[in-house]
Amino acid sequence: MVFTIKATTGVLIAMLATATSCAYADDTSDAHAHHHHMMQKTVITTADYILPNINLVRDDGKTISFQEELNDGRPVLMNFIFTTCKAVCPISSRTFSRFQDKLGADREKILMVSISIDPEQDTPARLREYAHKYGAGPQWHFYTGTTEASQAAQKAVDVYRGDKMNHVPVTLLRSAPGKPWLRMDGFASADDLLREYRKLAAAP
Repeated sequence: MVFTIKATTGVLIAMLATATSCAYADDTSDAHAHHHHMMQKTVITTADYILPNINLVRDDGKTISFQEELNDGRPVLMNFIFTTCKAVCPISSRTFSRFQDKLGADREKILMVSISIDPEQDTPARLREYAHKYGAGPQWHFYTGTTEASQAAQKAVDVYRGDKMNHVPVTLLRSAPGKPWLRMDGFASADDLLREYRKLAAAP
């Protein structure tokens, strides 16, 4: 079920933040029931974000400008993950994987971005292993860097929650540089992402 509304995201995010967190293996029973409930709802809003002037390290080991990387002209699909997460991140990463499969050859037309919120642990090598686990294509990159840079990226799009244990599912989609972001709070499905992506791609 997808709810599309026009509203500021602050209240919605606060509600979702109190309702879900990034669970670990020792609380999987509660987490699974909780996430099943959350997967029934995706709240969609639009927002204007200013990307910070920071450097991140891509999974191939190359240091990149965050602004330049995301402003290469392609639509951008972005989320935030960490490799030891046991609930939110695997679901979000499987959704990204299914989305790229549904795109087929068109996947080269979009940049898919997954940024670690645990950069001290998530080295480029660990991110490459994670990318391989989810079958990431050449259009889907994973990023790490300093703690400060990761937090700056999170804060710029209002997903920073102070601790990785408080991580909530958020997916961001933008059709082109300078355009507003479509923000999906909750567990959007691959079909949700495909529908919203095609709507944005078809818009003038």
